[in-house]
Order: sequence, then structure tokens, then C-alpha cells
Amino acid sequence: MQGPQNIEINDFNYTLPEARIAKFPLAQRDESKLLIYNRGEISETVFERIPELLPTRSVVVFNQTKVIRARLLFRKTTGAHIELFCLEPHDPADFALAFQTKGAVVWRCIVGNLKKWKGETLEMRFEGSDLWLTAEHVGSFETEQLVKFRWTEAFSFADVLDELGRIPIPPYLKRESEAIDLERYQTVYAVEKGSVAAPTAGLHFTESVLCALTESGVETGFVTLHVGAGTFRPVKSKTMANHPMHSEQVVVSKKFIEWLLMSLNKHVIAVGTTTVRSIESLYWLGCRLLREGFSGLNEVPQWYAYSDFEIQISPVEAINAVKNYMEQNVLSQVSFFTRIIIAPGYQFRIVNGIVTNFHQPNSTLLLLVSAFIGADWRRVYDYALANDFRFLSYGDSSLLLP
Repeated sequence: MQGPQNIEINDFNYTLPEARIAKFPLAQRDESKLLIYNRGEISETVFERIPELLPTRSVVVFNQTKVIRARLLFRKTTGAHIELFCLEPHDPADFALAFQTKGAVVWRCIVGNLKKWKGETLEMRFEGSDLWLTAEHVGSFETEQLVKFRWTEAFSFADVLDELGRIPIPPYLKRESEAIDLERYQTVYAVEKGSVAAPTAGLHFTESVLCALTESGVETGFVTLHVGAGTFRPVKSKTMANHPMHSEQVVVSKKFIEWLLMSLNKHVIAVGTTTVRSIESLYWLGCRLLREGFSGLNEVPQWYAYSDFEIQISPVEAINAVKNYMEQNVLSQVSFFTRIIIAPGYQFRIVNGIVTNFHQPNSTLLLLVSAFIGADWRRVYDYALANDFRFLSYGDSSLLLP
């Protein structure tokens, strides 16, 4: 398979006027516009009609991650503000354990106004409650800062963030979070806490649309990929070879694995690029298990999908390998990290259709769209710009069926 290392990111640029970026959500989620790309033909409708537009014998996969209130704003006695953006847990490193922990945890954070933090312990209290929180800078990890949080032991860290944290809306919205974001920067099916950015393609789904899918005979499945801040990281290198792809944690249940095996002969529609990354990474995880044994279970590397393998492994074989591993080790779910980069040259193994929003120029998300529909991504984006579609996280959506 030809790799995308020599792709120049400037080939995936387009002009996005500031006025086309949706700064707030629509009043009703499923009243957003939906662009349909079906075998090269482009049309549009409203999102609530998506159940009737899916191919016969489709299954739909969602990312059920939940956005956490990851921004903690401390104020020093001098008046200076220090913002701690909690990216992912360091000790304990597991998201579920970190949220359940009471008393103290260490997180990897982005620190706003770091130069003003001279090593003193920061403190915050929740008015009208016994809850207090302190933060201590204890080191660094790669490009992030390690912060040890301590708090009233009666509370879990999930409770702490719910009470003291702020929702981390995308930086390109260029505004502070508001009350509406607490509800609308979250999918209606969000369950597993851990993301610092929403899987935004799912923001259009309502309970009525989900019910319509079921009534039309469309089965649904759920994975968890905790979206990291790296999803907003711009590509600064000229070619993709020098761009380090961010790592994100994927969690899938044995029940989902068994369901996916039964669904591989159907049209697998992924809601959002994070779901695409999860499903396709699951295939490559199975390949690593078959080729390398248990040592291949921890991560899917950035360029692994473009390696020259002598033996072609089918999706059924790969997913069965994950299932067998889980059965041998009596696991109800499997957790791993993925750095997979999906760009032109990538051969999709499982996903047949994508529901996705309109992405930033020069982004890895746009590369994924191009990998899926080829050079027609320009036709799709030209149509969206010419027909008043709203862009980015709170913007409109598209259904891509190559």
C-alpha cells in the first residue's frame, strides 16, 4: 500500500470565510442541513431525513464518548489566572479509574499562563459546599505538564470536574463557553467520560432520529474513542512524513466485537471521523495480534496501515483475532491507543459510509475525507460553500457514500 508520507498538506487547503464558521448550535439539532455525496452525485436535504437515505442493509456505529468539563480556572492571590486544561490521566492512566478516584490524581495538562505559575500550590473552592481542590505542578510529559490534583476525599474526580470545570469548546469559536454548550456540545447518547472535544458528527442526532433508525430496521453499535486536544493540532510540516499524529484511547466491548462480526457483510456507516478511526484501528489491532501476538495489543502506530505485508488479512480474520484474545483472557472489553493516520492511499477495510461535518483547511480530518471520496472532496466543499452550509463543530453535516 502506498503511504501518504509525501503528501503536501497545502494540497488540502481551501478558503473558509470566518462568517461560515458556526459559532453556536441551531435551536434544533436535526434541523441542520445534510449534504449527500452518493457515488459522485451531490444533493442536499435536512438531517432528520438521514434514516431514509442510508443504503439497504446498513448498520450505524457511534462514538459514545462524553465530553468532560476539562478546563479548570484558578486565580492566584496576585490576581493572575492560571488555566489547567486536563487532557488525559497520568496516574492512574486509565480514564475510568481516574474519574472514580477519590483524593488525588495526576493528569497531563496544557497550562495557560504557565510563566505566572512559580511553583506554588493553586487552590479553588466550591461555594456552599465542602468541596475544595488544589493543583501542584509536578513535572512534564512530552509537550504537556503533569499536575497533581488533591481534593475533598468524599468526592470522585468526576464530581470535581462536574462542579468546578468548564466545558472545553473549540478554540476556533473564539468565545467563552456558555450555558447552552453544556447540553449542545454533547451527543444525546454520550456515556463514557473522557473527551476534551465532542465527536461533532453525532451532535445532529436526536432521540427521534435514533428511533427512526430503529423503526427502519437499521441496527446500531457503539464504540468509545476519547477525543484529545490533538484533534485541533494544525499540520505545521510541509509533508505528512514530519507530522506526529496524536494518540487517542479506544475502548470496545466484546458485545460490540461480536455484533461487528455479524455486520461485516452489510454497509457499515461510521458517525464521525473518530468512529472511522476506531473501527479501522480495530482491524489493524487484529492484524497486529495475528502477526505479533499479545505484544501487538497496546497501540496502532501512525504508519502501520501502510506497511508492506506479505499476507493480506481479511476483516473477519482480524476482528476474530481480537474476539479470540478477549475470550482467552476473559475480557468484557479491550482498550488500546491509536495513532493511525488515514489519508489518500489508505485502503478502507470495514467502513462503507461516513457521516461527518465540514472540517478545517489543512487538517488531518480533511485528509481522511479525501482518502474516502478522493479528489471529489473539493466538489463537496465547493458545493457546501456555495450553498450556505455552516462549517466546523456546530456546523452542518454530510453523508458520504462513495
